[in-house]
Amino acid sequence: MTQTSENVTWLTQEAYDQLKAELEYLSGPARAEITEKIQAAREEGDLKENAGYHAAKEEQGKQELRVRQLTQLLQSAKVGEAPAANGVVAPGMVVTIAFDGDPDDTLEFLLASREYASSEIETYSPQSPLGTGVNGKKVGADAEYELPNGKKASVKILDAKPYSG
Repeated sequence: MTQTSENVTWLTQEAYDQLKAELEYLSGPARAEITEKIQAAREEGDLKENAGYHAAKEEQGKQELRVRQLTQLLQSAKVGEAPAANGVVAPGMVVTIAFDGDPDDTLEFLLASREYASSEIETYSPQSPLGTGVNGKKVGADAEYELPNGKKASVKILDAKPYSG
């Protein structure tokens, strides 16, 4: 999991290793594969109307952007431990909240960097309005955060436990 403070991104060893492996793959084998695709498409002739060539170049651009993002992230990363299961909301935890204290209107989400966004669980950044509002609060506490329209919303923190993957 990650915890961002200023320009430092805190990662567990597992998360660091996973992101480093992705960077190594994108910088090596994946880069070679896309170069081959581009070369093969070039050999087909006229590049203006060659959809395969344009798709490969677009894929290459996205891949190189991800390489730059990962490089920057890993350069500023500090490896640490997963958050403690002490009932205090922190990055790397699965948090359950109730909107306006209504136990029937709840949301469970992972408080973490976007690097961990997945289809398994909704992810909110610690820098997001909701993330900022709940971060550091104890289970049972009320938290307030600002909505995009400038109004305030309140939630009750029902649970906070370390994310297990």
